[in-house]
Amino acid sequence: MNYVLQPTIRPEDNTVRYITEPKGSTFTVKAFAAGLFSAFAHNPTIAIPDLEGGIFLNPDAVEQSSLRLLTHSDSLMVIDDINEKDREEITRRMHHEVLESDSFPDIVYECSRVSASKLGDQQYWVALNGELTLHGVTRSLPVTARAWLDGDTLRATGEFAVRMSDYEIRPVNAAGGTIKLKDELKLSFNICARKQE
Repeated sequence: MNYVLQPTIRPEDNTVRYITEPKGSTFTVKAFAAGLFSAFAHNPTIAIPDLEGGIFLNPDAVEQSSLRLLTHSDSLMVIDDINEKDREEITRRMHHEVLESDSFPDIVYECSRVSASKLGDQQYWVALNGELTLHGVTRSLPVTARAWLDGDTLRATGEFAVRMSDYEIRPVNAAGGTIKLKDELKLSFNICARKQE
């Protein structure tokens, strides 16, 4: 289900609505092991497969654009090449102990404060000053991205970091605490959105 955004600018402005296409998008989270035996530990890569939402873009005044993206925390999955038993264990702990998906089912990023500079024809460097709601906590999260238009398609790529402690997520550890995950997660995205008539 895609969420309908309420535009932050007047309907008569030159605004185009784009809806995310999960099959054409990739969004991953990389976690890193720390602790005494971190050299022997696994640095899991987690996919966010079901990104929903939309973007209201004013190509003549990009700073008047807005977006809302949502994913369900129980849809996140480990995509590393590891044995199935380890994959199931990491996934179980991620949903139940880390994200607490039953209590906090939605992860949402919303932004209506955008600045942009043009890189070329239909290409932009975009700075988003939005808010991420994760694990029931909402905090400001700036994100930068390169965005471009190609016919009816809008694409955006970029990277940013999130600290689990900022969202009251407990530290994750294994092997009696000799292996744990670092607080900072690295996120990478390549989002595809399709123009709506």
